[in-house]
Amino acid sequence: MAGTFEVFQDKGGDYRFRLKAGNGEVIATGQGYSSKASALGGIDSVRRNAADAEVVEVES
Repeated sequence: MAGTFEVFQDKGGDYRFRLKAGNGEVIATGQGYSSKASALGGIDSVRRNAADAEVVEVES
């Protein structure tokens, strides 16, 4: 089963998205956006950029 993006409005009024795996587990969350259109734009950005994104190990 494919993953699902969920768009919702948080208690503070910001729009957010989360990406859920096919098993329902949340695997990514977006920042707060002032409009639903901006949240949908964030989803579009993830879709366009994630496939080719480099994995970088960061040491703390």
